[in-house]
Amino acid sequence: MPGITREEVAHLARLARLELKDEELDHFAGQLDQIIGAVAAVSEVAGEDVPPTSHPLPLTNVMRPDEVRPSLTPQQALSGAPAQEQQRFKVPQILGEE
Repeated sequence: MPGITREEVAHLARLARLELKDEELDHFAGQLDQIIGAVAAVSEVAGEDVPPTSHPLPLTNVMRPDEVRPSLTPQQALSGAPAQEQQRFKVPQILGEE
């Protein structure tokens, strides 16, 4: 006998505005009972001494520091562009906005 009854599943289905057949009520009652059991098992494992985490390993900032390095001049970067305007690449307008 599952911990979740078919009447409880029917009630949840009504709240969610789902129409379920009788065999679906029995099937989902068993599944919901298994889900609740799995959640309870996880709750038992996570004790007070286990801090909540978003990642299993500690992460640190992996960004490199900003450093000025030699790069292309605007003229060099735009030298192969089919169109340019005010030292920027000029592309066709696609949104119809100004």
